[in-house]
Amino acid sequence: MTERTAMMLDGCHGDLRPVDDAVPEPGLGELLLQVLACGVCRTDLHIIDCEVKARLPIVPGHEIVGRIIAMGNGVTGFAIGQRVGVPWLGGTCGTCAYCLSGRENLCDHPVFTGCDRDGGYATHTVADHRFCLHIPDRYSDVEAAPLLCAGLIGWRALGMAGPARTIGIYGFGAAAHIIAQLAVAEGRRVLAFTRPGDAAAQYFARSLGCAWAGGSDEAAPEPLDAALIFAPVGNLVTTALKAVAKGGRVICAGIHMSDIPGFPYSDLWGERSVASVANLTRADGVSFMQAITRHPVVLSTEVHDLLDAPIAIARVRSGAVQGAAVLVPHLGKHT
Repeated sequence: MTERTAMMLDGCHGDLRPVDDAVPEPGLGELLLQVLACGVCRTDLHIIDCEVKARLPIVPGHEIVGRIIAMGNGVTGFAIGQRVGVPWLGGTCGTCAYCLSGRENLCDHPVFTGCDRDGGYATHTVADHRFCLHIPDRYSDVEAAPLLCAGLIGWRALGMAGPARTIGIYGFGAAAHIIAQLAVAEGRRVLAFTRPGDAAAQYFARSLGCAWAGGSDEAAPEPLDAALIFAPVGNLVTTALKAVAKGGRVICAGIHMSDIPGFPYSDLWGERSVASVANLTRADGVSFMQAITRHPVVLSTEVHDLLDAPIAIARVRSGAVQGAAVLVPHLGKHT
């Protein structure tokens, strides 16, 4: 096959358009992948809306499940025909102070999939093999896609919550529905805060083991040891600060958030803290895949054909998707 189909974003606030071009050749250390599935992440919306700066034009998508069909020179640890995952972090410089101190998620010169290099809204893509992940066999292609960002970011956010026993999750979408299950499996008590009045999302949260679910406009029924915020809504930070107990942590897990309003120092006092999650490390990917092997999670997905990416994006934007939206090239040919 010499031709691929990709969904191209030409400029901010633009529409994705299908293009047919040559299948890319894998360069040094790269894998050429036949894309089996690619999740639609809220970060893709931030790229479309100019809230996250990207190289344009770009093929979005950074929750990629693909099959290796060719390899460039220098690839080790992978084989033709193997299924792999490609996450948001697509490359690092390896030489800055952050990379050298084990904090490659903060690299000064990172490469992000679907942002700096073409991603998975396509039938084929290439990826640096050093940043690809092995996916547990128990998860289908569609199920595995949201694990590669929603799952990974949720995992890093949960780790930043430390030993918190009672956790509030604000925004119950793709990331929250994965990490809530892992938190419950670890014996934590999880409270879910959804859009006000979203009874369906609250029922969904309780079905996954959350001890309580209500609107984000409701007071927490008990003090929280930590709060994980997945909704890109800045005023939820002040809401969560009022809900956490002394010593509690508020973790902002999105790559973009609206401005955080001012708040009185008394809401922060008592050794409460606010922190953000920035990207991920390859070690996060390895430990997360081990965690979901020990504690299998159930993925809720809504599947769309690759060419229907604009429809999937609109549904994610409106909050209509329960769980995660996933694109599949030539829908029906992959599982």
